[in-house]
Amino acid sequence: MSIKILVFEDNDLLRESLSSLVAQQTGFALAGAYPNVLQVKSQINQHQPDVVLMDIDMPGKTGIEAVREIRSFNTSLPVIMLTVFDDNIHVLEAIKAGASGYLLKKHISSKLFDAITEVLDGGAPMSPSIARMVIGSMQRPSENPYQLTTREREILNVLSTGNSYKMIAAQFNISIDTVRTHIKKIYEKLQVHSQTEAVSKAINEKLV
Repeated sequence: MSIKILVFEDNDLLRESLSSLVAQQTGFALAGAYPNVLQVKSQINQHQPDVVLMDIDMPGKTGIEAVREIRSFNTSLPVIMLTVFDDNIHVLEAIKAGASGYLLKKHISSKLFDAITEVLDGGAPMSPSIARMVIGSMQRPSENPYQLTTREREILNVLSTGNSYKMIAAQFNISIDTVRTHIKKIYEKLQVHSQTEAVSKAINEKLV
């Protein structure tokens, strides 16, 4: 039985090229090809594809929004994102939304069917440059959206291990009153009212 591929790509030439590529490949079948994802749910339910190829930038609704919608009713359907850029911030957004893999459009002719096979085997195919970017984003230290100072982050980190104000004061060679002042500012910045709330927020948002 052929593997059914559903294509969403707003570039007419590329959509036709993809459709032709899939239709000519032994063991694969084109389930459908569309220039937008405005009816993505009904089209997926209609065609019952094995894999979706999804352009990331489309008019009306983006590929990222479409992935989120797909995941709301189908958590297992493999969705491979197609993009021109390997440094696009949307790459990470799409992966968080539930994309199964990522392929640069310049690699479609040489790597498309390997990527489809890989994703059907449970893998997460990605162009090498995109894989490097994803790994790099994981290795970067967490951002500081609450504008905590270095000392406030240090104290929050120690606070999350359960240390008392007295132990924190001793560790940083500061007075307990200074510790209290720092923690009060931490609470204000995090918009919390207790140590438990502060620590929970710090851990959930990877501030420590």
